[in-house]
Amino acid sequence: MKLAITHDWLTVPGGAEKVIKRWYDMYPESLIHTTVFDKKRIGHIFDEKRVVPSFMQKIPFSQKHYTKMLSLMPRAFEEFDLGAYDVVLSSSSSCAKGVLTGPDSVHIAYIHSPMRYAWDLYHNYYRTAGLLARFMMRRTMPQIRQWDVINSTRIDHLIANSNFIARRIKKYYRREADVIFPPVDTEFYTPGTGNGDDYYLILSRFVPYKKIDMAIEACNKMKRRLVVIGGGSQERELREMAGPTIEFSGIIDDEKVREYYRNCRAFLFPGLEDFGITAVEAQACGRPVIAFGRGGALDTVLPGKTGILFQEQNTEMLIQAIEEFEKVQWDSKIIREHAESFSNERFDREIAAYVSEKWEIRKKEIGLS
Repeated sequence: MKLAITHDWLTVPGGAEKVIKRWYDMYPESLIHTTVFDKKRIGHIFDEKRVVPSFMQKIPFSQKHYTKMLSLMPRAFEEFDLGAYDVVLSSSSSCAKGVLTGPDSVHIAYIHSPMRYAWDLYHNYYRTAGLLARFMMRRTMPQIRQWDVINSTRIDHLIANSNFIARRIKKYYRREADVIFPPVDTEFYTPGTGNGDDYYLILSRFVPYKKIDMAIEACNKMKRRLVVIGGGSQERELREMAGPTIEFSGIIDDEKVREYYRNCRAFLFPGLEDFGITAVEAQACGRPVIAFGRGGALDTVLPGKTGILFQEQNTEMLIQAIEEFEKVQWDSKIIREHAESFSNERFDREIAAYVSEKWEIRKKEIGLS
């Protein structure tokens, strides 16, 4: 079985890149086809000899401004010649699933999310965009949506990373998707020796839909200590609204992140997330989660056992959830056991079985077995 991998872009480590890293190790002869590859920031994870970037790589500053080049991405992926491959495994929240494959091959797309900026979050992105970006969005998004729906029909099998994403795929593409949860490194993220410190914790990119501002406002009002890990476009705004109990750690390495997980009182997860690997990492360290009760959190948090779910995405409801959380004695062993069901090994096993099954079916169809 000759297998190729596609991924939207390889620029910074994140949840989607953890999925790709598992495939990269599972299929050591595979190549990763992507729009742009930032060797300085992610070359320690992926060997450039196994990465095939598109023509976009040669555009000046593309590795920094690739998100502004959405209109070029359909062409970038359609220009990859994958005709010699038996199986194409795509990782996509944007255009990577739009590659052209041969009639005898199997194309399996692992969907982290349908394009948020083209579909359900379009108006959110539009409201916060500048004048030039708004002009381009009005001009290009209708065509992008049409292309997105058309290319979804060329995919043989769709995998969603959560039940929430499976519902969104059904909504926008009118197709059913199987669900395989992303991998979590439960061997690295393990409980510490203590029972938690006096701080709450957030680990996230600083973008509006993550709702970090809501968590800061809640902890300001409650005078609770909150440690915020990460960075992004909203950083200045968040720092300006933070009171004396709010601490920003910046972007730190995994070992330091693990220590913050192990010693937090609870992990705050106020955004509407597709899945949310960080919430599971916190649980793998034995710490409970306080999460907005929609999206991926419904797959990862067991109410009353591994955390608290609040039903309305506002500061008052988060405050109530924190107050409810503080009345409960949490069992870190139960929380850890739940997180183990999302392990790397489980993901590898389920993906390998899925790929093998679909390729065996295709081989019979084309007379190879």
